[in-house]
Amino acid sequence: MGAYALTVEKLIEEFRKMPGIGSKSAQRLAFYVLGLEKEAAKKLTDAIIEAKEKITYCPICQNLTDTIPCHICSDEKRDKTTICVVESSTDVATLERLGDFKGTYHVLHGVISPMEGIMPDDIRLKELLPRIKDGSVKEVIVATNTGMEGETTAAYISKMLNAFGIKVTRIAKGIPVGSEIEYADDITLQNALQNRVEI
Repeated sequence: MGAYALTVEKLIEEFRKMPGIGSKSAQRLAFYVLGLEKEAAKKLTDAIIEAKEKITYCPICQNLTDTIPCHICSDEKRDKTTICVVESSTDVATLERLGDFKGTYHVLHGVISPMEGIMPDDIRLKELLPRIKDGSVKEVIVATNTGMEGETTAAYISKMLNAFGIKVTRIAKGIPVGSEIEYADDITLQNALQNRVEI
C-alpha cells in the first residue's frame, strides 16, 4: 500500500512521466495542484486541453504554433534567405530572446540517434527540403547541440544539403563566458581553438 491515496498516487505518477521531473518534484507538483482552488485547477486543465487542441506544427518551419503559418514565418521583415535549424521549439524561443537573429527557423523535433533508434526519417528533416528546392535560401545555420547526436545530425544535414550548393554553417563552440580554461574539457578546448576569431 502506498503512502498516499490511490488518486494522489496516480497524479504523482503522471507528473513523474514528465522530462526532468523526479519523484520529489512530482510530489510537489501534485500537492500544488491539490492545493489549488477548484476554479484555478479548472483554468489549469482548460489551458492544457486548449493547448493540445489548438497547437499544431507550422507547415513551413515545423515550430509549434496556433496560427498557420506561425508568426515568424508570416513576418515579412524576416530574412527568408537564411534558415537556422534547431532541435526543439524551446531553442527557437531561446534564440528569439536574444533578438539578434533575423532569419527563419526549421525545427527538427529531435536529433539523429542510432543508439536510441532515432533515424533521419524520425525527425523533421525531409520537411526542410521543399524550402531549399525553391532556390531562395542562401544559408542554413545548423544550431543543434554539441553532443554526439547533435554533431551527427549536423553532419547529416551538411551532407544532405551539399547537392544544392547552399552555404551550410555551424554555430561556434567553445568555452562559455565566465568559465576558466583549466576546468574546460578537452573537446571544448579543442573547439575553442578551432573556432577562434580575430580581435
